[in-house]
Amino acid sequence: MGRLTTHVLDTARGTPAAGLKIELFSVTDDTEQLVTSAVTNNDGRCDAPLLDGDAFIKGRYRLVFYCADYLHAQGDKLPDIPFLEDVVIAFGIDNETQHYHVPLLLSAYGYSTYRGS
Repeated sequence: MGRLTTHVLDTARGTPAAGLKIELFSVTDDTEQLVTSAVTNNDGRCDAPLLDGDAFIKGRYRLVFYCADYLHAQGDKLPDIPFLEDVVIAFGIDNETQHYHVPLLLSAYGYSTYRGS
């Protein structure tokens, strides 16, 4: 059985991004439906997969990482309108037997992602 996981690393601090809120949405046509939400633990990971078992199905998804809230909580002095308010990663799951890992490398002015293992 496949599963979907994520983790967030704060590249400006060189640490896991603990306490960052994440929401996962399924996308069908122009409709998004909230599937789950989580907050990263001290290792920058979620305590459980975002999707697994019968819920892990083919389709299009969006992960929303609430970055400005996290950065404010870390004491970063951001502009009134932050450069990165939220990071949204739109991706697809095409194989229900594989592990899809979508990490986020984050700073106040940039981010990177990839399909991990």
